[in-house]
Amino acid sequence: MAGTRLRHVGRAASAGALYFVMAFAAGFAMGALRVGQIAPRTGDLIAVLIEMPFMLLVSWFACSWMIRRMRVGPALTERITMGAAAFLFLMIAELVMSMTLFGSSPTEYFAEFREPHGLIGLAGQLAFALFPLAQRHVNVKS
Repeated sequence: MAGTRLRHVGRAASAGALYFVMAFAAGFAMGALRVGQIAPRTGDLIAVLIEMPFMLLVSWFACSWMIRRMRVGPALTERITMGAAAFLFLMIAELVMSMTLFGSSPTEYFAEFREPHGLIGLAGQLAFALFPLAQRHVNVKS
């Protein structure tokens, strides 16, 4: 029984890692567009507000697809594990990207969350992390 539960949680963690990869790839493309084209014209806040609905939509469907593909069950532990793994990978990847591409320190990276655009981005990241849990009883076709 415990071995089966551990396998399910392991599969959920793997699904979270793959869910992160899918969302991060889309986010990287959209982020390049936001930073390079939209933000210089509108400012950071408006740019994030424009990008957010698209990222949430992509993430919702990526989550649904990954749940089905990896056969992640509706158990609370599985869904929380999937979301937590995806969120952890996302935060690490964004920190590393911020440091390597933009030359930011970890302190500078986390300070962005105190700005309105950073808070909205963090809210979107938390929603991304909660999507596996939110989809426990949702049957979405993608």
